[in-house]
Amino acid sequence: MSKPNPTRHAPHEIDDYLAAQTPEFRATLEQLRATIKAVAPDCTERVDYKFPIFRLKTDFVAMSAAKRHCALHTISYDIPAALKDQLKAAGIRTSGATPHLKPGVDLPVPLLKKALRMRLAEMEADNKHG
Repeated sequence: MSKPNPTRHAPHEIDDYLAAQTPEFRATLEQLRATIKAVAPDCTERVDYKFPIFRLKTDFVAMSAAKRHCALHTISYDIPAALKDQLKAAGIRTSGATPHLKPGVDLPVPLLKKALRMRLAEMEADNKHG
């Protein structure tokens, strides 16, 4: 069995993932998806490794629903570390490269956009050096 193409654009896979969530988790993940798409409107969307992944030439970020939280996978340990105090002030706990978001609570969109823009800058720097 071959592995699906990581560059495919399959937003329906994310729609299906969201449809399978409870309303509270789905609302949070939909808001997170909209925030990601606002910062990176040209990203492709797919489900891989059992959670939604957004890609711009390489994987940009991912999101997921866990038992008690939603997660924004920044794919970068530096971003949550740099935003540690701001995330904490917003009531967001982090684990490694992953901020944990409370479902059913309005997201701190400006802070999340800042994290996403940092990820874009990080990817841009990697492209210049690689």
